[in-house]
Amino acid sequence: MGPIELLCIAAAIFLFLYYYSSKNHNYWKNQGVKGPEPMPFLGNIKDILLNRLAPGQMAKILYDKFVNEPMIGIYARSTPILILKDPELIKDVLIKDFNKFADRGLPVHEKLDPLSLNLFNLEPERWRPLRKKLSPVFTSGKLREMFSLLLESSEHFEKYLHKIVHKNEPIECHLLTSKFTTNVIGSCAFGIDINALSDEENDFIRIGKKIFDASLWSSIKRKIRELAPDLFSLLGPLLKDNEIDNFFTSLIKDTMEYRKKNNIIRHDFVDLMRYVIENPDKVDDIEMTDSLVTAQCFVFFAAGFETSSTTMSHALYEIALNPQIQDKLRNEIQQVLSKSDGKLTYDNVKSMKYLHKVFQETLRKYPPATMLQRQVSEKYTFPGTKVTIPKNSKVWIPVFAIQRDPNNYPKPEVFNPERFEDEEVNLRHPMLFLPFGEGPRNCIGARFAVFQTKVGLIKILQNFRVEKCEKTPMTYVINPKAIVLSPQEDIYLKFTELR
Repeated sequence: MGPIELLCIAAAIFLFLYYYSSKNHNYWKNQGVKGPEPMPFLGNIKDILLNRLAPGQMAKILYDKFVNEPMIGIYARSTPILILKDPELIKDVLIKDFNKFADRGLPVHEKLDPLSLNLFNLEPERWRPLRKKLSPVFTSGKLREMFSLLLESSEHFEKYLHKIVHKNEPIECHLLTSKFTTNVIGSCAFGIDINALSDEENDFIRIGKKIFDASLWSSIKRKIRELAPDLFSLLGPLLKDNEIDNFFTSLIKDTMEYRKKNNIIRHDFVDLMRYVIENPDKVDDIEMTDSLVTAQCFVFFAAGFETSSTTMSHALYEIALNPQIQDKLRNEIQQVLSKSDGKLTYDNVKSMKYLHKVFQETLRKYPPATMLQRQVSEKYTFPGTKVTIPKNSKVWIPVFAIQRDPNNYPKPEVFNPERFEDEEVNLRHPMLFLPFGEGPRNCIGARFAVFQTKVGLIKILQNFRVEKCEKTPMTYVINPKAIVLSPQEDIYLKFTELR
């Protein structure tokens, strides 16, 4: 075969791929939905694929560009995706028509990635009965029962802080807060003294970092798994990380066997999973395999480890840059604790209104999940529009963009807890604040995350002043490779013991 024939074959293959990758690129135009012009082969996600932008950042750019549009049409390569801006349409998806949008549309690879069988990823058929069975662990009553364990971890944290602050060196906040959250989850969920504070080479900290690794290779693996599931199925054995799977499989198996052998009952997450396994008829027609059980324990650890620690880090960063907010918050903490002889209780944490506003404003400015995704289970027409999407279409809800929109939150770059005064909250549409999602598929561990974060912040501010230092990044740059919203540079702050 001569060079001309080879060139013709190559051209034919290129034209076929070009056509195949672009065949759907008029979809949104035909529906009357505005959006950016897609590129052949890549659609509109080039900057995401190249790690130039996180998905939430890309969505914000489009959100700001298409100012008066209720929705924006984009393409992930050739797949149409709809970004919703209108809060009423968002309410339709998350609440009113939830039964049609109960699926997140995330990949589940049972054999290649058994930990993907978790509550966050699962399709509705298995998600519903599991959510029903796991919900009792996360009630306010259960949290009240766990509070003594949370308090015990916080007291260890306080002692650790005094120890490291005496070194008089800048402290990297995420490492500090992840040690605290790891200890809390180990105690409250798994009944294990993880000892993350004193053990610098702690396996739980190391595995937690590995789960949320923001390296280039980890980012590539995640993109293959999420955007090219067929390719992931082919390459899975090469991409799989057996260490994380084996760690959680052994952890849960050993913990359950030890408790059964020694007749230990703690009424925590592990005990609930034991009950579900030992009473299979109680879980509505789904088989509780070892993989399914381990995946639930994995996701609870992963979410509690990272989202709460990044939220604590972001709160510390903002109050260091805004000392007047820090002083007001510390005054509230001191006043509330003075009424209970300095003792921290479930009720007095709950009574700290300004702390709650600081917490909410932190999540407003730095939502860990910058985007929510839902997948429709049938053909669907959005109310009040002529826009119809077919079964299995994906919808994105741009949390980061919504919460940084000056029309929703004036001067969004300013950290202002007063935005969460009751009067202002009541004036805002409830779909304009979505750090935990909304509707039946919201974050199951939200209450736990709130209390864990608040108690950690109380222990810090009760004892230390937090200030910026020479290593503090004065401009916050988002790391586009991170799974949850995180800075490109580590956040270092100076801690000074109060006299």
